[in-house]
Amino acid sequence: MNIDLQAREITPLRHTYSHVARQIGGDKVASRYQEATFGAQPMANFHYRPTWDPAFELFDKRRSRIVLADWYVLKDPRQFYYATWTMTRAKQQDAMESNFQFVEQRGMLSLMSDALRDKTLEILMPLRHAAWGANMNNAAICAYGYGTAFTAPAMFHAMDNLGVAQYLTRLGLAMGDAQTLDDGKQRWMEAPEWQGLRRLVEDTLVIEDPFELFVAQNLAIDGLLYPLVYGSFVDDHVALQGGTAVAMLTSFMPEWHAESARWIDAVVKAAGAESDANRDLLRGWASQWADRAQAALSPIARLALGEPGEAALTEAREQLQTRLDKAGLKA
Repeated sequence: MNIDLQAREITPLRHTYSHVARQIGGDKVASRYQEATFGAQPMANFHYRPTWDPAFELFDKRRSRIVLADWYVLKDPRQFYYATWTMTRAKQQDAMESNFQFVEQRGMLSLMSDALRDKTLEILMPLRHAAWGANMNNAAICAYGYGTAFTAPAMFHAMDNLGVAQYLTRLGLAMGDAQTLDDGKQRWMEAPEWQGLRRLVEDTLVIEDPFELFVAQNLAIDGLLYPLVYGSFVDDHVALQGGTAVAMLTSFMPEWHAESARWIDAVVKAAGAESDANRDLLRGWASQWADRAQAALSPIARLALGEPGEAALTEAREQLQTRLDKAGLKA
């Protein structure tokens, strides 16, 4: 008996799901990001209002003063959904593991002077707690925000901040011991230079509007802190004085900040383009929280860099203003 196998082309009746097609228009082939994002936001058939806040539905766009006709306009230019996010971070984790292995095998941290080592720990260890605050804030944005295009990457961002805290912890243990971490916490809790940033982080933990919290944490605070600490302090100061190992063991932070800034700027730009009211709100929040962040970081900049610290912080503020201008929020 002969079996004749023949290939037949099966033409799909449609190229994507109906709820995705409604967003991208027509029967187009959707990307995995579009399929994982569009139409995923629960919008109807809620049985109960939350007992802890019965004025709102469980998912309620009224929690923010930002008004958008379609919350899916807040697309992530990185096209991150769970798979792409985990694959990207896995590659970066492999690179960081190689960096730690390279530094530890060659004893590079022991080549640093005691003064440089102490200054590095004095600045970087308290930031574990700032990263934890950023983790909590982005988890809150995910919990109380609206629109999967906005809330899903916020949760990824929360876990990224947890990763930053863990890298700092590992750096502290590589340069010292458990007492090094306790000393960093003590400075965060009691050292006068850190109390401004600590109060700022604690104040953001009680911001109720998830979009204002997004601007305060991800745009204003991180927009100044990362260029100041991981750019001016680590790359331009510590590395040039023999602390190249520190720059290698914190290389994830500036790389991640540059990458995530694309998402943050795109969200702000899309929301501001919707209406003058949105743009005025965003401009006001950005100015208010950037002023507070600059004031809170000023004593830390002087502690880290001495007299040039203020100039480095001013440069970071100018970089942030350039981002705001490009996003359509020019003062």
